[in-house]
Amino acid sequence: MSRTPRNTLFSPRFNRIFHLSCILVALLSLSDVSLSQQDTSLSNLKHNFQNPPEDAKPMMRWWWFGPAVTIPELNKELETMHEAGIGGVEIQPVYPLMLDDPSKGIRNLPYLSPEFLDAVRAANIKARSLNMRVSITLGSGWPYGGPQTTLNLSAGRLRVVATPASASPLTAPQLTAGESLIATFETSGTPLSYDAAAAVQLPNPQREAQITPKSRENHVLLFFIASHTKQTVKRPSFGAEGLVLDHFSTAAIDEHLTDVATPLLSAFGDQPPYSVFSDSLEVYNSDWTKDLPAQFLKRRGYDLLPHLPEIAAGSTPEAASVRHDWGQTLSDLIRENYLQPITHFASDHNTLFRSQTYGLPAVTLADEAVPNLPEGEGPQWKDFSFTRWASSASHLYGRNVTSAETWTWLHSPAFRATPLDMKVEADRMFLIGVNQFVGHGWPYSPPGAGEPGWSLYAAAVFNSHNPWFPVMPYVDRYLQRISYLLRQGEPVNDVAILLPEDDAQAAFTPGHVSVTDEMKKHITPEFMASVLDAGYNVDYIDAATIDKVGIHYPILILPSTDRIPLATYKKIATYSQSKGHVIALQKLPTQAPGLMDQHENPAIANLSHRLTTGPNPAILLLPSTSALPRALHQFLPPDLEIQGSAPTIGFIHRKLPNEDIYFLANTGNTPVATTIQFRSKRLSTELFNPDLGTSTPVAPGPITLALAPYESRVYILSEEKTQSPPKPATAPKLVADLSESWQITLPQVPPQELPSLVSWTTLPNARYFSGQAVYTAAVTLTTKPATNARLLLDFGTGVPLTDTRTPNAPGVSALLDQPVCEAALIYVNGQLAGPLWHPPYRLDITTLLKPGQNSLEVRVFNTAINELAGQPPRDYTALNAKFGKRFDPQDMDNLQPIPSGLLGPIHLLSEEVLP
Repeated sequence: MSRTPRNTLFSPRFNRIFHLSCILVALLSLSDVSLSQQDTSLSNLKHNFQNPPEDAKPMMRWWWFGPAVTIPELNKELETMHEAGIGGVEIQPVYPLMLDDPSKGIRNLPYLSPEFLDAVRAANIKARSLNMRVSITLGSGWPYGGPQTTLNLSAGRLRVVATPASASPLTAPQLTAGESLIATFETSGTPLSYDAAAAVQLPNPQREAQITPKSRENHVLLFFIASHTKQTVKRPSFGAEGLVLDHFSTAAIDEHLTDVATPLLSAFGDQPPYSVFSDSLEVYNSDWTKDLPAQFLKRRGYDLLPHLPEIAAGSTPEAASVRHDWGQTLSDLIRENYLQPITHFASDHNTLFRSQTYGLPAVTLADEAVPNLPEGEGPQWKDFSFTRWASSASHLYGRNVTSAETWTWLHSPAFRATPLDMKVEADRMFLIGVNQFVGHGWPYSPPGAGEPGWSLYAAAVFNSHNPWFPVMPYVDRYLQRISYLLRQGEPVNDVAILLPEDDAQAAFTPGHVSVTDEMKKHITPEFMASVLDAGYNVDYIDAATIDKVGIHYPILILPSTDRIPLATYKKIATYSQSKGHVIALQKLPTQAPGLMDQHENPAIANLSHRLTTGPNPAILLLPSTSALPRALHQFLPPDLEIQGSAPTIGFIHRKLPNEDIYFLANTGNTPVATTIQFRSKRLSTELFNPDLGTSTPVAPGPITLALAPYESRVYILSEEKTQSPPKPATAPKLVADLSESWQITLPQVPPQELPSLVSWTTLPNARYFSGQAVYTAAVTLTTKPATNARLLLDFGTGVPLTDTRTPNAPGVSALLDQPVCEAALIYVNGQLAGPLWHPPYRLDITTLLKPGQNSLEVRVFNTAINELAGQPPRDYTALNAKFGKRFDPQDMDNLQPIPSGLLGPIHLLSEEVLP
């Protein structure tokens, strides 16, 4: 009997529910769908770009610490978010940060208590009144679990004990609570190195009478035990402590949905949340469940138990096939017993299931078809990426919105992150296909917490306790505009990379059964860069998805692969001989994935040979990734052609019937000057400004591109004729040097004259100041500017920095010594000219200036690090004594104030349009 065919990956019942859930997604995300189906003319794009829809606003993960929340404070925070342009929240109850203190209004509400559920209900009502969306995690902390998860329902693991057969007496290892002996084997070797292929299953753990003293010398007894990981929920709130549940077990999920999810959803009444949420799967060491042997036999067609030694230490191709079948069975179980029940539960409660479906244990890309809303995490644009994993699933399965947990670990420690840091990571997310942000995050912080308030142990802070919060509306508007545009039309990703998931499952070992971890070995940074830098965008695809939906890309790339299902390979062969191009790296597959499919090996090997031989081979086999760009160009012109080398420039492309949308970003900390050419040909091109919401016609043909560090651009190509492009301008000329004679005013400090611009940390009584400083100066225009001139206020370019962090350190930070630390609002003659929060640090103030004397006011905001550096370290001794140690503050040792304010130089420039 062969394994379950790929095209029956989902049960008929689930397929029906899957289609119903897609309808539900369409109804609940009506605005997303309707916008793409409405008038997509250029004028409509311009209108919606300037005034983007509410559902394109970023959301925030809303940490409820304790949870020590009050309804009035929840309402206040929601109002503040709404005013800042935040469109929704994900409620995430986590660990306490303070002991109960009535004098400060702090009371930690037990998780799922009536008071806690009342707070959830009130937050939902208030958010809805503000037209904000609410999502809620079906649990506290992560992964799912808690006090209701018994040991029997907790995450399982396979424990292997090897002992010398010469030990006397021969006894089985002692079992702990919840463990059971699965099987015992005798084999040759040592406890640390044994011959798995020669293992013989014993009917009884004790074979004293069958083993002679001589035979014991080189023999090992292997004991396979069904055990539990005993992992506890990470960062739980008060009352949510407990074991992580078994994600392979229907009983464990049913219990959690009954005892946790149902009470949570009841708090929403007849106003269900926009979505329910599951964070990334971080169920460490989980690789077993109680009925796995029976499920394995049912699905794979043979008994797993005689092959347990091969799972533990087998090195033969047959052992790898067994491990593959073990991994595939685990994937089946997590899909059917975890993902599908929660999706059904969400549908039954008129909401959607938003899931980070990657990590540990065992999920595959095709499993992303189950949740309604795929979500990614991590800005690894040119590495294997959980975010691209999610966006690929959205593209493959027809989901228009891909969300991502964003700004996790952003410029640690907490409060150090800046608006520019946000943009650096957000732009990389856009390049990967994200068009819905879930910020990480917004700490609930009551007045009793003091300033700068509470924060998660390892995350940025985007609430009003952050000094630079006044520019948050401008940051959010930028994100909202680009998110809207990147939901229009269809993605233009030319290249699909076939993930060698069967090889990944064959490499599983006890304690580590992660497809996504294995993918990092196959989809290397060099591989990704060779495709992206050649001018193409990429999606991932896997064998199960090919079997389900086909291949709808011009080019398919096969990384070095050993195993592939024969049925899938035949589909690839048909694709290569008709509409598509196939490129393989280094070698082609020769082996079927599962043990019962090994009779197909000759057919797979023959197919590989046939597809790569002859005068016109159907598959182009390349020796290395360095040959990829030329091969890709041979098959298809690049979507974006860049003159010379500019590896920091990335792009993403969406196609509509009459328009093409290109988002470009300089991901580097130095300027880039080059020429670009789009593959798409339309009658006209316009440059859209995501900060202002305006657009400007661009001359046809190649485009001269000059990008400041971390600057981004949007180009819309259209079949509509637009106005003639503006004439080019002359190089800017200096009108006035404004780098001297400023006055600075800090709260509770008399105004001070600044002969030159320096960090305010060097001024008396300002070293530890965090907040707003007001700079004022005057500029006199002695002559009237020419009618064709623009007057620009320029604050400098900044200085590139070197990344001094350890390699592969988590998180992102802008490697730029900014001239404005960290953000500012500019006023000219009392009128707001605009914000400064990212390069280029330049504003057009032509219409605000007048002949004679003009007043300039710059309100500058820094981070809270300076204030924290002047405070004693937080003492969590009493908190840990009551609740146990649930977190370690990240990078909070030896804090020092950082430069703040205007650092200059500041120039008034004139730029004239050529006649």
